[in-house]
Amino acid sequence: QVQLVESGGGLVTPGGSLRLTCSASERSFSNQVMGWFRQAPGKEREFVGAVRWTGGSPSYKGTIKGRFAISKDNAKKTVYLQMNSLAPEDTATYYCAASSRGLIQSEYGRPGNYDYWGQGTQVTVSS
Repeated sequence: QVQLVESGGGLVTPGGSLRLTCSASERSFSNQVMGWFRQAPGKEREFVGAVRWTGGSPSYKGTIKGRFAISKDNAKKTVYLQMNSLAPEDTATYYCAASSRGLIQSEYGRPGNYDYWGQGTQVTVSS
């Protein structure tokens, strides 16, 4: 059982930045993938990006790439989501998720492919 805890959400004005943190209770090198998703009220959960603990570049939703960046600290079992140039449409609850299914990159974006989820952290972008 993997426990995930997100932090770092809050209220930010348009154009601002936030860094979200996802701390995992354990980390598996067996192709575990860490994903970031978001969900706005009344909308489906949306893929933001993902990264594999054991190397490879992060993968992002196309419209987000360039504004958001995922990084990780294997020793701390922590994944980060740096969000820049935030806009009101980025307002959502952001979730961290973990999958040990050996996903390939084309499978990163489907929420059903992830086994463990954090409780979410709210990000509100408003002036």
